[in-house]
Amino acid sequence: MTTNSNPQGEVYEVFARKAHDEELKHVGSVNATDQNLAATYAWAMYDEETWVEMCVVRRGDVIPITPHGRVPVWGN
Repeated sequence: MTTNSNPQGEVYEVFARKAHDEELKHVGSVNATDQNLAATYAWAMYDEETWVEMCVVRRGDVIPITPHGRVPVWGN
């Protein structure tokens, strides 16, 4: 379990798939103080579908590979 000293938490990107043969798709993001809360918030916020898999990734752990100077889709 990772923890964060920032009381406002960090942004976690949420990915999910409806079927085992589908690719993971970005479905949104949540703010949380740790990965367990991020998982809980993700399931609570994005439960409108019947997902077979959902993952959360701390935004700071995402490795950008876009060309220099390009802004990611989420803007920061």
